[in-house]
Amino acid sequence: MAAGSLEKDASAALERATKFFESISTRGGYLWWYSEDLKQRAGENKATETQIWVQPPGTPSVGMAFLRAYEATKNKRCLAAAKNAAEALAWGQLESGGWTYQIDFDPENQRTFRRADKGQISDKEILKRRNVTTFDDDTTQSALRFLMAVVDASAGNDGVQEERIKSALEYGLEALLKAQYPNGAWPQGYDGKLRHPADYPIKPAQVPTRWSRTPDVKAYWSFYTFNDHAIRNCILTLLEAHRRFGKPEYLEAVKRGGDFILLAQLPSPQAGWAQQYNFDMEPSWARRFEPPAVSAGESSGILRTLVDLHLATGDEKYLKPVPAASGWLKRSQIASNKWARFYELGSNKPLYFTKDYRLVYTDDDLPTHYSFQSDYNIPGALAYCEDVRQAGRDAWLRQHKPVWMAGPPSRKSRKALEPRVWEIITGLDARGRWVVNGRIESRLFIDRVQTLCDYLSAE
Repeated sequence: MAAGSLEKDASAALERATKFFESISTRGGYLWWYSEDLKQRAGENKATETQIWVQPPGTPSVGMAFLRAYEATKNKRCLAAAKNAAEALAWGQLESGGWTYQIDFDPENQRTFRRADKGQISDKEILKRRNVTTFDDDTTQSALRFLMAVVDASAGNDGVQEERIKSALEYGLEALLKAQYPNGAWPQGYDGKLRHPADYPIKPAQVPTRWSRTPDVKAYWSFYTFNDHAIRNCILTLLEAHRRFGKPEYLEAVKRGGDFILLAQLPSPQAGWAQQYNFDMEPSWARRFEPPAVSAGESSGILRTLVDLHLATGDEKYLKPVPAASGWLKRSQIASNKWARFYELGSNKPLYFTKDYRLVYTDDDLPTHYSFQSDYNIPGALAYCEDVRQAGRDAWLRQHKPVWMAGPPSRKSRKALEPRVWEIITGLDARGRWVVNGRIESRLFIDRVQTLCDYLSAE
């Protein structure tokens, strides 16, 4: 097929796909997947026709795909769809400033205390509603990054919709700063309440002399949390905010987040990080399958964050923990390029759970809903640390775009993308859907829109 013809077909496929996906939105928002007849729908769990999902790959992720399509085609319909997604998020923004996993537009099923509810509902009703911003799974952070991108793409437009989106962004960024603890950490969840610094002393991590072998924590969501990259995603979001808006308070919060990472590194020879810490800076229980332990999975993301902080600030102190942490990871492999998620404090033995959630040292009866062994992207993290070290900060930045900078990834040549683009085009049905195994999936839509846009933007 001639290149010009494929380009025309790619543009047509992109327009049909985005038009269909916009048609299945709920007030501009999206779920993770829909059955072919749209009667079944879900985010992380089953959803109703009045619900949308925030947690990726939900509304912010789909909205970013629309923005990418607008960038590649200048089709204003794509920008309008992105703005509608952003407005849906603004409607569901919590009074505490961020978002929980889902939004429900049903007036008879309101279980959250939204920002818009302030002054509109009674104190008694407020007490019944959930008002916990979640930083788990990049939920609030992805929403804020999407809103930033929409505000930028809408520059020069000052309508009512644009003002609502901008207001939600400003309120959300301010809440992200308020949610940061005095020592620079973020929790998994933030309830919007003021904190007293005396309740959260700034001190380095310590290994407890004793710890319970069974879960003993109820409000673990308030602890200092690396799990699911909560702190990493807060830092990257504020780096993006600083890049776009230049406010010094965003960069200062980033630096405080980096300083917490330095405080939280556990003593050698287990010089990694735990998934979460209590207010005494000890590794702590979270869910019943997340014990106090050194976590290979989270240490991988933290190493990347330290290098990102060095690239962003030029401060060498963020590289100082890297050698000891890298050494611990290399020594702790359970097979070639394979690690346990958890290692026992002190002994460094891999820790596992049975299907009935007993803590053991053996891996022959693991629950299937959670990853207890993997490479956790550790080889890539170690290579990233070494590449930046060898190249030096200035040389590396001359050749690469930092991870917190918005925009499409490095472009492949148009020729290299042609086979995949043809496959994507031919997989689109007459209604503009990619249906796989009876499902219409946001994740697949996002990936395929991205590839088509990469092709149309390539040289």
